[in-house]
Amino acid sequence: MTTGRAGVLLRRPEQARSAFLELFFDLVFVLVFFQVSRELLEQLTWTGAFQTLVLLFAMLHLWGATTRLLDAFDPRHPLVQLLTMPIMLGALVLAAAAPEAFGRRGLVFAGTYLTIRLGGLAIAIFFLQSHEAQASAMRIFFWVALSAPAWIAGALSPESVRAALWMTAAVVEFAALALGFPTPKLGRHGPRRLEIVASEEHVAERYQQFFIVALGEPILVTGLTFASGEVGPDRGAATLLAFATTALLWRIYIHRAGALLAGAIAASHDPLRVAVLTFYGHVLMVVAVVAIAVGDELVIMHPSGHAEPAWIAVTLGGPALFLTGRALFEYAVFGRVSLPRVIGALGLLALIPALMPVPPLAVATAATLVLAGVAVADAARTRRLPAEPPSPPR
Repeated sequence: MTTGRAGVLLRRPEQARSAFLELFFDLVFVLVFFQVSRELLEQLTWTGAFQTLVLLFAMLHLWGATTRLLDAFDPRHPLVQLLTMPIMLGALVLAAAAPEAFGRRGLVFAGTYLTIRLGGLAIAIFFLQSHEAQASAMRIFFWVALSAPAWIAGALSPESVRAALWMTAAVVEFAALALGFPTPKLGRHGPRRLEIVASEEHVAERYQQFFIVALGEPILVTGLTFASGEVGPDRGAATLLAFATTALLWRIYIHRAGALLAGAIAASHDPLRVAVLTFYGHVLMVVAVVAIAVGDELVIMHPSGHAEPAWIAVTLGGPALFLTGRALFEYAVFGRVSLPRVIGALGLLALIPALMPVPPLAVATAATLVLAGVAVADAARTRRLPAEPPSPPR
């Protein structure tokens, strides 16, 4: 039903293309990815990696929530555009506070995050009265509110405890998504239902656009780092490898599954499961892209000499994590995982101890070659076999 306040604000199913408002909102995440990659680069330790992961999880929750909101509402309506601006501003504040989120700006980060999440959901609940999607917004509101004490307690706690509390809050939301947001009196999302208003094409397009925005981070880092120092053969080679790696990430992402997500959602007997697996897969891939950007910068800055273990971990571990997330995404679309992705991810992890004695440029070369091998295997399989329709898991 589309009666009540939602009638004139809802996106109609035929509005399949993304609107300028959605692309405008995504621009904030250019700053988000840059800020969290700076944080990881400055504190390239297990603690720093854990804290970076917490910040990324929070920001990806925010992107997912806002995307679902704009799936339901017509982004061309002036009121929807007006209500989106505070969310966008809040995301900008979160990005600005991220470098000090585990220091003096912890309360700013947590308070802004909860204000955006709960405020956006409250707006959706208000305007979705008499619409079937209101129950979905109420379920999500319940779980965000349930995690709120951990966010606030973390902001008021020492740094070590803060990271653990915030990660707990973020994981609670991830778990609730997988379980269908079970809520008292409302139950959970139906296992065979995806409560969206926009078309499957629009949902798929939004994921594709967001991943392209994420790829802007290694492009930005590569260009800025190369421009900041002396131009030499080793730095030039490192820059070429960084660009080639980004191009390979794009190629591997779009191959088949990246282009067939809409069909997989439409064909699935359990579209909610496809949506959850897709979201999880993109979370892993975006986290991987941030790690890859950090590795690119380190290799361009220090192409020769001794590679620190942490440098090797991000240079090889980032692509391995990307292949893992891409394999999960492939499973969501086809119900299976191609062997080259598994071999590539395991091979990259196996190379970490083996490449400890070699310079960073050699480590980056190995990572690029493995990704190139996966891309070549994808192309060869496509030539040998007929086009495969989406066949999501049952």
